[in-house]
Amino acid sequence: MKAMRSHEHGDVDVLNLETVDQPTPNDDQLLIAVKAAGVNPVDTYIRAGINNYSAKFPHTPGMDGAGEVAAVGKNVVGFAVGDRVYFNRNLTGSAAEFALCEPSNCFPLADAVSFAEGAGIGVPYTTAHRALFGRAQAKAGEKVLIHGATGAVGIACVQLAKAAGLTVVASAGTDEGAKLLEKQGADMIIRHDAEGHLDSYSSFDSGFNIIIEMLANVNLDIDLKALARQGRVVVVGNRGTVEINPRDLMARDAQVMGMAVMNMTPADHQQTAKAMYPLFAAGLLKPVVRKEYALTELPQAHLDVLKPGALGNLVITVG
Repeated sequence: MKAMRSHEHGDVDVLNLETVDQPTPNDDQLLIAVKAAGVNPVDTYIRAGINNYSAKFPHTPGMDGAGEVAAVGKNVVGFAVGDRVYFNRNLTGSAAEFALCEPSNCFPLADAVSFAEGAGIGVPYTTAHRALFGRAQAKAGEKVLIHGATGAVGIACVQLAKAAGLTVVASAGTDEGAKLLEKQGADMIIRHDAEGHLDSYSSFDSGFNIIIEMLANVNLDIDLKALARQGRVVVVGNRGTVEINPRDLMARDAQVMGMAVMNMTPADHQQTAKAMYPLFAAGLLKPVVRKEYALTELPQAHLDVLKPGALGNLVITVG
């Protein structure tokens, strides 16, 4: 089969297309014919060996993907050859024609979702659901700020929060991003490139119950000043250090929480997938595919996924 691989940590030039043996599932595994592979920032961290991530070599990037079950281990139940599935972890990398998966990381793909869209479910929607409901304990009627909402996780947060009955304020840094968020149904859109963009939310009465933060090293200090009493900030993304005044937390009985999808248990993943499936089937959740790349264009996708102004998911078309 064809697969993109690297043999050392480094920049995108360590990635090359290779012909390798197709993996063979053991009795407890699934073999997936990959139709599309998602590209997420975490994939670039693993490739580069940074941010506490590392790879085992040879390494094929990609946690997310969607495709069809090609083979089923004899001890595996609940799956059949030909089933449409998506996965959010795998054993051999999704930037390849086939990938080995544990059944606990493979989930039914609703008929309303294409393979390219399905490749954008795993990390983005699982992260968004965990941030909103697993960590922030979001409830209908609360007001949430998705701070940096035009990326894959941000869009997933907007859709999930709207489906759960929250009032959604979403931020964008461009006119194009603002238009995209309007299409996603955000109740209010603000521009985070404007000076003082959270000033109008600085009172307890106008503040947010929840802030989902995509760039904490830039925004966490102003986030704390825009919280309502007992407000919660969930840090999903960060690229450096930041100074805060703890009195902003004390004045509001507020909380700051971190989260990483890698910390979720198999049971967490199963519960999240079951909660989201009817929403995908009904069209209430719909991944936005910003751009599709050929398998050999994975290095460019790794560069693009880290650029500011993201407008949805980047996907590698495989099969």
